[in-house]
Amino acid sequence: MSNRIQELVAESSNHKLLIPYLTAGFPSLNETIQLAETAADSGCDMLELGLPFSDPLADGPEIQYSSHQALQQGLKFDEILSAVEKIRARIEMPLIFMGYYNPLIAHGLGDFVRRAAGAGIDGLIIPDLPVEESADFKVACNKQAVSTIFLAAPTSSKKRIKMIDKNSTGFVYAVTVTGVTGTGKVFDRSTDNYLKKLRSILDNKFVAGFGVSSPADARRLGALSDGMVIGSAIVKLLRQGKNLIDRRMKLERFLSSIRKAI
Repeated sequence: MSNRIQELVAESSNHKLLIPYLTAGFPSLNETIQLAETAADSGCDMLELGLPFSDPLADGPEIQYSSHQALQQGLKFDEILSAVEKIRARIEMPLIFMGYYNPLIAHGLGDFVRRAAGAGIDGLIIPDLPVEESADFKVACNKQAVSTIFLAAPTSSKKRIKMIDKNSTGFVYAVTVTGVTGTGKVFDRSTDNYLKKLRSILDNKFVAGFGVSSPADARRLGALSDGMVIGSAIVKLLRQGKNLIDRRMKLERFLSSIRKAI
């Protein structure tokens, strides 16, 4: 049973995937809904929505800040699901939750996935869930036709990359650099070699993430992958916005420049 992600990826043979990241509830849930529309109107292919968490291990300072600000509002999972339903009513592109495993367990794994799928979520990225321990997660997602998207890193062995590939439905998320997310990362020959290695091993398509912050970054990584996720650079941009109109304008301009570059 396929979903929006798998259908889109299957159709995108010569098209690079552009996937922006927004923290749900930053600057507010209402703005998240508006910004999601802007992303769709700017030529993006999917949208990754971050679930605010108090200890986001894989996230750098920008996304940590946005997560903290969202949590300060006392945001509840039900409110995020309601926002997802409103986003789904307005845009057709696939929606992905990026979150950490502890809240899923606390909520009840099967119930979490069922409710997320019911609201319109098509895939889940859980950075702190090792693929070796993901059997229950896979079962819950398969029941709801929700894609499981696992992360490969420059330190991943060939054997592990194959396991990640086998357990990912839709695409693989290629972490481009070791450490946490953030702008100002340097992509060099080792990054190129890593992405070329993934291309030679993976059956799934893969997108590159962690540190993509400019059209030049996007052009370089897009030449060696099937697309990219951009998060910290977007949060940084939104922090600089004076109001919703200004933030939407900045986001549209930035994403359009990335789309043009790839």
